[in-house]
Amino acid sequence: MSTQTIPVGQDILSPAKQAAQELRAEFTRRGIFIVNIVSSPGAGKTSLLEATARHWVNQNKMSVLVGDLATDRDAQRLSPLAPTVQLTTGGACHLEMPLIKKGLGELGEIETNFLFIENIGNLVCPASHDLGEHLRVVVLSTTEGDDKPGKYPKMFRTSQVLVITKSDLLPYVPFSVEAAVADARLIQPNLQAVTVCARSGEGIPEWCRLLDNAREQMLATRDA
Repeated sequence: MSTQTIPVGQDILSPAKQAAQELRAEFTRRGIFIVNIVSSPGAGKTSLLEATARHWVNQNKMSVLVGDLATDRDAQRLSPLAPTVQLTTGGACHLEMPLIKKGLGELGEIETNFLFIENIGNLVCPASHDLGEHLRVVVLSTTEGDDKPGKYPKMFRTSQVLVITKSDLLPYVPFSVEAAVADARLIQPNLQAVTVCARSGEGIPEWCRLLDNAREQMLATRDA
């Protein structure tokens, strides 16, 4: 008896994608806007969230899931400013839906406008994983080099916003904001860009307005 092998293409990430879609739909219904923040290590994600929380005092409520390979140091920084849960992967280079759901369980029934997911510092693996976010924000610091978008195209292609951090160092480093944004928009033409300094607060109001506008658009689509 002859046998025939028929190859079947199957997306192994399909269950995770479905879970992400369900989470996004649930949080849309509740009016909670999810922001997935990605970057290489040390780009300033935690500092950006600290500055955001301080700017939004008495304006917006935010909660944070913080991803790291080890320690809860970032959660310690953010927890005085917003409800925060540390997600420690123990070595995995990105966050995935099971860990997100675990963190949401620890947060409990949150009353918030924004849920931020601070992803693992890595410009490769997180680009392939939908965590249920409404907005993916890639953070690029002035100390990294303005050629990074072209070197890590998938991360910039799958993001909607580019935040350039540590603008206070621009006089001292060979970094061109214009070149970085232009390089990124060769990959993702519709990418929004904002330049900030978390320490001085420069650009933080613009960044927060961008988030407010994005959430308002989500609510308008939900209620249409």
